[in-house]
Amino acid sequence: MTTSADMTAAAAGTAGSVPGAALSMAGRGGDTPAAEGHQYAPRWLELRESADADARAVDLLDPLRIRLANLPGRATGLVVHDLGCGTGSMGRWLAPRLDGAQRWVLHDQDPDLLRLATARAPRAAADGSPVTVTTRRGDIGRLTKDDLADASLVTASALLDVLTREEIEALAAACAGAGVPALLTLSVVGRVDLVPAHPMDAEIGEAFNAHQRAGDLLGPDAITVACEAFAQQGATVRVHPSPWQLDGRHTALTEEWLRGWVGAACEQRPELTERADAYLRDRLRAGAAGELRAVVHHSDLLALPRPMGGAS
Repeated sequence: MTTSADMTAAAAGTAGSVPGAALSMAGRGGDTPAAEGHQYAPRWLELRESADADARAVDLLDPLRIRLANLPGRATGLVVHDLGCGTGSMGRWLAPRLDGAQRWVLHDQDPDLLRLATARAPRAAADGSPVTVTTRRGDIGRLTKDDLADASLVTASALLDVLTREEIEALAAACAGAGVPALLTLSVVGRVDLVPAHPMDAEIGEAFNAHQRAGDLLGPDAITVACEAFAQQGATVRVHPSPWQLDGRHTALTEEWLRGWVGAACEQRPELTERADAYLRDRLRAGAAGELRAVVHHSDLLALPRPMGGAS
């Protein structure tokens, strides 16, 4: 995914001698330079797509479907705004799980990702109704209720933790003002469980979390801030865990994630670099041998605003 031009992307390059660029579990890839618009590597987004799909909280879909079924004008179809769409993985996951005609409005700063997302967009809803796509390149950090005037639903994947408090509050206000539900998935919560355990796991995790809070970004605090922001706007908020479960089926993703996780920790605390080199080599060997399991914890959030226009 990509965010607005004034958001801080993870730095490309290495931290000391630790290989691999810093990346966020929320989707910051290091293979593409962070130019204007903070491009994110398609390779990283593609690597994580199947793990994302397995992790998203399907338990939130039934209350969402109920709300969508009662929207005024539902007979004309749904309009779904996908913020920071990246390669469009959220649409590929969600559109086939919802009934009825859908028009997806894909928001991203990166024109190359918008082209990829359009080319790979789903064509049919759960009941066979058509799914169409339009794109919108711009700053999602400044959305207003007017930008969402036609929306039936706002979605995003791995977005909240690369926003500031002000941007999350603005998003909540825009959704509430337009009376639009929001399904915001895969926000990191600052917790990783690795098996077998290693004495450096906690130290790397703490440094990584500090790195994700760089500047004004919220990192693992984002889900709490978002819950508060939507609740203050009068929305009913539901949160459900959506952890990645990485094992021998995800060797390439686990390797890329490990390199980024350790690299970001060392950017935050360069004094870790020498020990982190050995730690990373040990973890990569275990992963390649199929002996490493990782649970990377996330949360999904569903915010249902006060009904408007007769919706129930």
